[in-house]
Amino acid sequence: MKRLLYIITLLTITFSATAQINELGVFVGGGNYIGDVGPTTYIAPKDLAVGVLYKWNRTPRHSWRASFTYGKVSSNDADADASGRKQRGYSFENTVKELSLGLEFSFFEFNLHEEGFKWTPYIYSGLSYAWYDELYRDDDNTGEKYDGGSGLAIPMTVGVKAHIVRDFIIGFEVGTRYTFTDNLDGSNPEGTEYQALRFGNLESNDWYVFTGFTLTYTFGDKPCYCRD
Repeated sequence: MKRLLYIITLLTITFSATAQINELGVFVGGGNYIGDVGPTTYIAPKDLAVGVLYKWNRTPRHSWRASFTYGKVSSNDADADASGRKQRGYSFENTVKELSLGLEFSFFEFNLHEEGFKWTPYIYSGLSYAWYDELYRDDDNTGEKYDGGSGLAIPMTVGVKAHIVRDFIIGFEVGTRYTFTDNLDGSNPEGTEYQALRFGNLESNDWYVFTGFTLTYTFGDKPCYCRD
């Protein structure tokens, strides 16, 4: 954890040395998971997710973005619509710690060199690296940790943001993450000793979603986005 915070701080200092508008702020919202346990609703924030983010606004429409998010994901077959899952009665809880780097694209020009209210929808994607617990299904049909896991994920985020008052930007976004693991929920643990405990669609990886609000503070020299 300390190493991740050090990396984010180093990136912030490096980018801040350039003559661009910088943004530093927080994310607060909720997380949910999509997989082999519980309901299959794609956007259903139910567990707390918090994070920090940094943006380097390269142009009025393009921003390099770095973030670190900590969130809980959980699900219970009792909340599922499918009768088969309700009867099965599995549940799990997990935590995800995610470092993400990528590019944010604004649909409208979002020129922070200009004063006054402005807003735009945006999309974000890049590459994430996530840390989580490896689980298996125990005798109580809940997920039990047996190891620590990590791996890549692909973020796909849509949102809207507004420059509300001087130096502050507020946003709302929904970000789905496609992971390269099928064991956030304990459905596909590795190792021959867990083979009999696997269940669900073993050919489909898990997803998790972070939905919430961002608040960033802008600082640094204001660039002139002028064409030569």
